[in-house]
Amino acid sequence: MRLLLYVLTVSSLFVAPDYLKAQPLVPGGTARALTLSAAALDGGRQCAAGHVQSAQRVATSSVRHREKMERYDVKYYKLDLALENNSLNVAGSAWMRIRVGNQALDSLAFELYQAPIGSAAGTATLLIDSVVVNGRRSPGVRRAGPDATAALAQPAAAGSLTDVRIYYHGTAPSGNSAAIGNALSTRSTVHLDTYTGAPEFAYNVTWSLSEPYSAHEWFPCKQVLTDKADSSDVWVTTTAPNKVGSNGKLVRTVPLPGNKVRYEWKSRHPIAYYLISVSVAPYVEYVNYANPAGGPQIPIVNYVYNQDYLNYWQSQIDLTPGFIENFSALVGLYPFANEKYGHTMVPIYGGMEHQTMTTQDGFGFTLTAHELFHQWFGNNVTCASWEDIWLNEGFASYGEYLSLEAFSTPANVRGWMNNAHQAAQSSSSSVYVADTTNVNRIFSYALSYKKGAAVVHMLRYLLNDDTKFFRALRTFQTQFRGSTARTADLQRVFEAEAGRPLGYFFQQWFTGRGYPTFNGRWNQTGTSFVLRVNETASAPTFTPFFDTEVDYRLTFTNGTTQTVRLRQGQPTETFQLTVNGTVASVAVDPDQWILDLPTTAPVRDNTLLGARSSASVASLTLYPNPCRDQLQLVALPNARVTAEALDATGRVVLRQAVQAARPQLDTRVLASGIYHLRLLGTGGELVGQGRFVRE
Repeated sequence: MRLLLYVLTVSSLFVAPDYLKAQPLVPGGTARALTLSAAALDGGRQCAAGHVQSAQRVATSSVRHREKMERYDVKYYKLDLALENNSLNVAGSAWMRIRVGNQALDSLAFELYQAPIGSAAGTATLLIDSVVVNGRRSPGVRRAGPDATAALAQPAAAGSLTDVRIYYHGTAPSGNSAAIGNALSTRSTVHLDTYTGAPEFAYNVTWSLSEPYSAHEWFPCKQVLTDKADSSDVWVTTTAPNKVGSNGKLVRTVPLPGNKVRYEWKSRHPIAYYLISVSVAPYVEYVNYANPAGGPQIPIVNYVYNQDYLNYWQSQIDLTPGFIENFSALVGLYPFANEKYGHTMVPIYGGMEHQTMTTQDGFGFTLTAHELFHQWFGNNVTCASWEDIWLNEGFASYGEYLSLEAFSTPANVRGWMNNAHQAAQSSSSSVYVADTTNVNRIFSYALSYKKGAAVVHMLRYLLNDDTKFFRALRTFQTQFRGSTARTADLQRVFEAEAGRPLGYFFQQWFTGRGYPTFNGRWNQTGTSFVLRVNETASAPTFTPFFDTEVDYRLTFTNGTTQTVRLRQGQPTETFQLTVNGTVASVAVDPDQWILDLPTTAPVRDNTLLGARSSASVASLTLYPNPCRDQLQLVALPNARVTAEALDATGRVVLRQAVQAARPQLDTRVLASGIYHLRLLGTGGELVGQGRFVRE
C-alpha cells in the first residue's frame, strides 16, 4: 500500500504536458522557444519515483560474505536466460569470469536470492542447479539467505583468471516490500501516457530494475559498486514476436524451435552490476540517430509498446539526438558511441538509466535528458559508494538544466531552478548519505537529486568561467572513465581548475547541512555605496557559516543595472563600492546561483556611512606599484586588518589577513591587471583603501 500511495502522490503532481512538435534540436537555434509543462520539467522526480518504488529494500549481503567476495574481481558477466513477457520465471546460467586475488580461492562467494526460511510452499525463490568452476562441478553450495558460497573442487590459484558458471532456475520475487524489493517485474497493462491519466491498455511486459541492491533477485552476481565488470553479454530466449532490449549491441537474433528466438546482446564497456538489464515485450522498434561533433553516428534504438505509442511520443523521442549532441559537446563524446543508445518502455512511473538502453515510462523532456546524462554520470563514471549517489543523481538532474539552457526558454530554465531550490530546501539534511541501507534516503528527491544539482550549479558559479567548469567535467569523465569515483575525487578535479583548495566548499555543501540567508542594508553618499550583509545559517549546530561569493544587482533610478560579486567571508561583511548613478534597489543573488533561503531585499539604512564614508578614509601608500609577487603596505591603520583586492567588476578576487608586524600582501594568485585594495577592520568597517597594478 505504501508503494501505491507513493505512486498516486507523485502522479497527482503532474498536469497534462504540452508535447512538442517534431523539430531538430540545435543549441541556440529556434528550438529555444520550446515551452514545457510541469511533468516535462521534472524528470528528476520521475527518476526518483522509478528507483524508489522498485527498490524498497536494504542491503542484503552480510559483512563476512562481502569480505569473501572481495577475494576476487569480476571481469565479465554473461547471462543466458529464458524469459517471457508475462512471467517472473527465469532459468538459465550466469557465466562470471573472475580474477582471483592474492590468495588462492577454495570457495566462491556470490549473491542470489532465495525465499526466507519457513516460507510457504510455492513462494518465489531461485534455486541453484549447479556451480562449475574451471570445468569442475562444485561439490556443494551453502546458502544463507541471499549469500551463496560454492566450494571449489580444486582451488583457483592466486592471480589466476577463473571461469565460473552458475546454473539456476526459479521465480523472481515480486513482493514490493522493504525486505524483498522487485528487481524483475511483469505487467499485463500499460499506459499510453502515465502522467496525463490516459487509460490503460492490455500489454504484457517483463523488465529488470536492480538499483541499488536487487540484481541478485534475478541473476547471480557480486553487488559491489567498485567492482565493475570489464564487459558483458546478455542472451535471452523468449517467444516470438517478443523483442528483448539490453546493453550494448544486438549482435544477432537466432530463431529456435517452438516459435522461440534468442536475442544476443554484447557490450565491451565496463559496467556496474545494477546497470545490466533486460526488457521483454512484443515491442515496435524505432531507430533515430545522433551525430555528435568529432564522433561517429550513434544509433538510438527505441523499443516502444506499439505503433500507437510511437505515434503519440515520436516528436519527443526525436529530441534525443539533440540531447546527445549537446552533452557530447559539453562534457565529452557519448561514452558508448561505438555501441548505441536507446530506450525500452516499461510502466515504472519514471526512468532507470540502464547502460546504453534506458528504461522509461514515457518521453517527458527532462526525464529523457536526465536518464541520458546518467550515461556519463553514473554509468561511465559510477559513484564508488551509495554515500556519494549525488555524483550520479545530482549531475543527471543538472543535465535537465543544461538541456533546458540549450533548447528551451529562459522562463523554463528559471522555473526549473526555482523548483530545484524549493525542493532542496524542504530538507535540512546533507547531500552525503550516512545510512546506505536506506533506499529512500539514497534516492531522496530533495537531497540526492535537487540539492545535488544545486551543488553542481554552485561549483559552476565558484569557477565563474564556463570554459573551466565544463573542462573540469570532461577531466572527471576522462580520468575516471569506466571506473568509479568519490566526492573527494571530484573535489580534486575542481581544485585543479580553481587553483586553490575547496575543502571548505564541500564541507559546507556536501557533508554540511542547511542553507544560508543573506540580509542586507545599504546606503549611498555621492558615488560611494555601502552594503552591509549579515548571513545566518539555518542549521548552525551542523554548519554555522557558509563561506561563499554572492552576486548583488544594483538597480539605478535611470533603469540601468550593475551586478557585483562579493565574498561573504564572515557572518557580517561591509562592502564599499564606487557607483556611477543613484541606486534605487538591491537584489541578492538575482540569478539564483546560491542555494540560499529567500529573504526580503536589502533596505536602505541612512545610518550607514554616517560615521565614516569612503571619502574620509585615507589612501594607502603601496609599493612596489606595479608589483609582482608582494605588495607592501605602509602604516597600517590597525594592528590587524583584512585586505581585499577587487577586480574591475567589483568582484573580490583575493582576501588575506594582514598584521602590522608584516604589512604585505601576497599577490601571486592574481592575474595581471588593475585592482582596488581595501582594508577592513574587525567589525567589517572600511579603514583604508588604494589602487595597485599586478604585472
